[in-house]
Formats: sequence, C-alpha cells, structure tokens
Amino acid sequence: MVLTLVVLAGLRALDAPLRTKLSPSGIVSFELAGELGLAQSMIQTWGQGGQVYAGLSLGLDYLFMVAYAGCIGLACVLVAQSLLGRVEFLPALGVLLAWAQLGAALLDAVENYALIQLLLGSQRQLWPALARGCAEPEFLIVVAGLVYIAGGAAVWRIKVRRQEKGSG
Repeated sequence: MVLTLVVLAGLRALDAPLRTKLSPSGIVSFELAGELGLAQSMIQTWGQGGQVYAGLSLGLDYLFMVAYAGCIGLACVLVAQSLLGRVEFLPALGVLLAWAQLGAALLDAVENYALIQLLLGSQRQLWPALARGCAEPEFLIVVAGLVYIAGGAAVWRIKVRRQEKGSG
C-alpha cells in the first residue's frame, strides 16, 4: 500500500504539466482521447517538455500497475475472508475482483504501449482507439475493486460497533 501511494504521488506530480484546456484531466484525458486528431492535439499542446512528462508518467505507470493490482487485489481477498459465512456470494465476488485487478493491470500495460506509440509520432488511428478501449474497462475493474473494499470496510466497522455496544 505504501508503494502504491508513493508511486501515485509521483504520477500526480508528473501529471500537473499535462493539465490543459484540451486535456483537463492530464494523462487521463490522453488515455480516453480515442481519436488520433484529438490525441495529437494534446501532444502538440504539451510541447516537448510536456511530452517528456507524459513519457515519464507512462513509464512510472508500469510500476504503479504492479503496486495497485497487488494492493487492491490483496485488500479484496482480505475483505472476502472477513465476509466468509455471511452473505454467500460476497466472498466469491471478492476473489473474482482480486483476480480481475491483474486483468486491469494488463489492460493498463496495453493502453500505455499504445500511448507511447503516439508520443513517438505514430499516425495510426489504432493507437488512441486501443488506448481508450483498454482504459475504460480497466477503470471499471479498479473502481469495482475499490467499491468492494469500501463496502467491506463499512461492514467491518458496523461489526466492530456492535461488538463494542455488546461488551459495553
């Protein structure tokens, strides 16, 4: 978790110069551009310096993939274990979401490869479409894992409060 947070802080710092009118969400706007003309306009708007930041961000994101997939996946398994014997399908859902984080990381890797091709000057429409096609399900999988973890934390908190009231 510490590695995930440290790398996330680094990614946020690298993203700051990429936030423009054309790319208000920085690298995420680039990931979701979907069209060659829009992606190229973002790259041009960033200039050479911004392109370096984008390249560094995409490179560091490969480490982030390992960190977030491991962190979210482990948290999903821990929540699933805490829900054993409660609601039958929830532990299985947690294990499924844990494995799905590996899929999210693989989608992220393909997405980054496509974006790097654009930064290197490729004129192929395939790359922004592929990046967007990978980014959207990746984001959904990660958010689903985080929602599962938050739900599990809420259940745990309720359980702790009930135990405190019962012993108090």
